[in-house]
Amino acid sequence: MNPLLQKFVSRLIQTGSLTITDADGRMHRFGDGSGEPVHIVIRSHGAERAIALDPMLAVPEAYMDGEVDFIEGDILALLKVAYENFDRGGPQALAMKVGEGVRYLFRRLHQYNPAGRSKRNVQRHYDLSGEMYKLFLDEDMQYSCAYYPDPSIPLEEAQRLKKRHIMAKLALKPGQKVLDIGSGWGGLGLDIARSFDANVLGITLSEEQHAVAQRRARESGLAEKARFEIVDYRALTGPFDRIVSVGMFEHVGVNHYRTFFNKCAQLLADDGVMLLHTIGRTSGPSVTNAFIRKYIFPGGYIPALSEVVPAIEKAGLIITDIEILRLHYAETLKAWRERFMANRARAVEIYDERFARMWEFYLAGSEASFRWQDMVNFQIQITKRRDALPVTRDYMLEVERRLNALDNGTAIPDAAE
Repeated sequence: MNPLLQKFVSRLIQTGSLTITDADGRMHRFGDGSGEPVHIVIRSHGAERAIALDPMLAVPEAYMDGEVDFIEGDILALLKVAYENFDRGGPQALAMKVGEGVRYLFRRLHQYNPAGRSKRNVQRHYDLSGEMYKLFLDEDMQYSCAYYPDPSIPLEEAQRLKKRHIMAKLALKPGQKVLDIGSGWGGLGLDIARSFDANVLGITLSEEQHAVAQRRARESGLAEKARFEIVDYRALTGPFDRIVSVGMFEHVGVNHYRTFFNKCAQLLADDGVMLLHTIGRTSGPSVTNAFIRKYIFPGGYIPALSEVVPAIEKAGLIITDIEILRLHYAETLKAWRERFMANRARAVEIYDERFARMWEFYLAGSEASFRWQDMVNFQIQITKRRDALPVTRDYMLEVERRLNALDNGTAIPDAAE
């Protein structure tokens, strides 16, 4: 085994059970033998060298290229061992943090997302085959954190609960104008239009998502209430009574937070309400994982709350509620990963084996980051006026109750009743 790699792994892995078969066919065991055994094989000296120098990028790249494979365990089990030891500290963990610190120096360059670049970045991910996304998403094509009051509930139900939870926080009223920034395949916007007789404008930069959302609006008879357009949020004019953004803020980039919230302040009516749903991190400002930035979400960044709040305040907006969803996305990603693996052969047919391996690592790595690292979800409710909402949160529970009644076939009563 590459001497640098052997030194790195032996110092990092103190607990757990990791076996590595190196490029020469020799087996090396690390850890104290506890927990689920993980056994990987590294097929080339080049892969050993790359992993020793930059494991966060080189391990997934080597797996994509077939230069790393599993004899026992899987990607999630490997990351569990790595993260649990990483959290123990030590010189190897410190060395990896130093490497992340170097990347931190360049993060504003990586997250420079003017309108043209934003569209190209979105197309890299969201304009993949719609059939591929159907392999693992729920029937409504919700591609963001679901809401799991009970981890045993089906993905479809958890995504319905997510939408209800968001709609409740918006305190919607019939006939209002609603802007959905980053509307995806249209599911949330269509539900808002249907449940509250609202006039919804959903915007996206994805050609694929836009076409699907428009078709769904026509087929559901909601085309006059729910419109979807390909447009950058910076080009819009308001006002809107409500603004919602789910899973889009991760693509804004830290350079543009002031621009984003200044624009939202311009677009939001004086008595309006906004709900921002975004992945966040609990450990303070950092950098985008090298593999994610290169292969999955170019230009993307997961913010710390300390980076978001100042931009909201400087835009003259008021934060009226913050909820931190912790393990909800871990359960969502578990469901996506299991569905993808059950349909993996079809993913290979649509693209190829390398793509399927890339997507495996993306889903497993993301789940691991929510289970054992610092990833969470923020739901931030924002207004312009302190009296725009009731003074207690009881109304949120009441709206969710009414939406549940609607699911059960009961007519939704007016909020004033």
